[in-house]
Amino acid sequence: MALHFELVSPERLLFSGDVVEVDIPGTDGDMGILPGHAPVLSTLRPGVITVTKEGGAKERIFVRGGFAEVNPQGLTVLAEVAVPVAELHADLLVQQVKDAQEDVADAQDDETRRRAQENLDHLQALQSALQ
Repeated sequence: MALHFELVSPERLLFSGDVVEVDIPGTDGDMGILPGHAPVLSTLRPGVITVTKEGGAKERIFVRGGFAEVNPQGLTVLAEVAVPVAELHADLLVQQVKDAQEDVADAQDDETRRRAQENLDHLQALQSALQ
């Protein structure tokens, strides 16, 4: 028995197919979704979705925000941001984090600081996904 899984971001469809298991970073904690899982709806926190395919191969995808829905047809994740971990480059992220830290320090008003801090938090979560 397989679980049908789809992962969609505003930019593209990142995954669609039958899998053995999907681990997702729910807001209230990590969840392992297997075939026949009870229906559930959950918001997502920044983290990595791990997809286990037939044969045991795994694919890791970083997500930031969004929600997951399990229903009788399978699991659907609608993510605000989704990037395959294989596409992340550590060296580039280090420089982007430094730039974002400077943006937070240089912010002239609360709204600019909030947006800069949100960007910094996103980049730091991406760095964590690489480790």
